[in-house]
Amino acid sequence: MRNPRDIIRRPVITEASTDLMEDKKYVFEVDPRANKVEVKKAVEEIFGVKVEKVNTMRVKGKIKRYGRYSGRTPEKKKAIVTLTDDSKAIEMFEV
Repeated sequence: MRNPRDIIRRPVITEASTDLMEDKKYVFEVDPRANKVEVKKAVEEIFGVKVEKVNTMRVKGKIKRYGRYSGRTPEKKKAIVTLTDDSKAIEMFEV
């Protein structure tokens, strides 16, 4: 089994993702090769919570230009993790 910290790369903090936190849904950028089961086990192990379900999506890289040369930014994979009702919340921001 891979290290859970290699699967979960970083949390995605945007206005939309902070609105989802009220419903116990958290957005993470994950390894593109990871599947839903691996993401679930990694979140449960790192944060000590119970995960109800995981939704994943692939985000294609954007086309960027530098002068006459064009290329793509790297592809990413995002996971929206829903926690169970009896699970504690994940603290993203320290007060």
